[in-house]
Amino acid sequence: MLDIHRPSSAPDTKIFFSHSLLPSYIDPSNVSTKKKPFSAFSAQKYSHTLSLILPSEIYSLISHELHRADSPALTQYAHVHMSLSDILEADFLTTYIKSGNIMMLSEGRPLLDDRFELYNGVLRMELTRPSYERCGLQGVPVEDGGRKHQKQLWVVEYDLRGASMRHGKKGFGRLEWAARNVLDKSLTWLFWNASPTSREALGEGRELIQKHAPRVCDVRPEERRLGGVRVPRVSVKGLEDVYDEDEAMGLLEWIHMLQLGSPRVEAEDDINPHLSRYEVPDLGRGVGERSMVTVRWRGFMGPAFMRDLFLLVRREGFKRREKKVNGTQDTDVDVDMEGGDGVDGEEDDWFAMSAQAFGGKNAWTLMQFEGRETLVWEMQS
Repeated sequence: MLDIHRPSSAPDTKIFFSHSLLPSYIDPSNVSTKKKPFSAFSAQKYSHTLSLILPSEIYSLISHELHRADSPALTQYAHVHMSLSDILEADFLTTYIKSGNIMMLSEGRPLLDDRFELYNGVLRMELTRPSYERCGLQGVPVEDGGRKHQKQLWVVEYDLRGASMRHGKKGFGRLEWAARNVLDKSLTWLFWNASPTSREALGEGRELIQKHAPRVCDVRPEERRLGGVRVPRVSVKGLEDVYDEDEAMGLLEWIHMLQLGSPRVEAEDDINPHLSRYEVPDLGRGVGERSMVTVRWRGFMGPAFMRDLFLLVRREGFKRREKKVNGTQDTDVDVDMEGGDGVDGEEDDWFAMSAQAFGGKNAWTLMQFEGRETLVWEMQS
């Protein structure tokens, strides 16, 4: 892993680049979060934009899977106005937190406002000094970029799935008191339910949250086709060429240029070099031309959505891998077919994904090749 960052005089933005191998077998119902890229998905709890970039021939294999009614590429979330006390009500707590699995994110400006989030049953509260001092709850101070010896922000966390988090318990009672008397402001929340029946139930008004009049939003793929794109020829055999910082950053920049639909990556682009000096990176194997497709999702998305979409694209897009049954054990065998327009047939098929977190400080990008090779860039500010 490379730790790529700017000099100390610039904002402290770091990019961690890694080259890893996927496990030889991935159980879709029990995916390990310790291996990349799944660890990158888990580290970024909430994302507002997800982009998928892939060659048009691979997109033709997965397009029907992205748009079918029960596709994991389609999801739904809701805007809802609630107070913290509403979340701590017995029915909501039991249905959505104790028994279910939801994630919620409140409005609020980082380091300036009280902000709340709920993920995997853990309530995380970022409280300003006045709110924290009035709440009487136990928290920890965090760096806020202000004066060194005077903290202005505290983080308080409660595992609402814990045995002590019940009405009538002393610790839970203190949280309830703070929610009723101090943190009593009604806020706009983003709400997402992991239950597979939630999409239908929410649309039909059968969810418990309906009494708060949620505004339901669909997250659907938006497709954009790009013909004649200049593409660096990348091969699994030559991935070590990307380990250099300049090459890794050049490839990442090219992926982001595609994501933005920039005309600078088009084969017919003839902009005056005085206006733009950008060049598609040459990773030692030349630059080719391909038709590409970018697919974008906008909304409230979590790691589970990223994981399911990644597995779907990998499974359906790389159908050149055939399964051979040998006795009682299945083994994957590569089929010798030419991929892309690489040099001497060496270029491998691939797709890229990129997700941006709320707040604009964190993001990740991955490049998955046919087989197990994975490149991941994780950006932190």
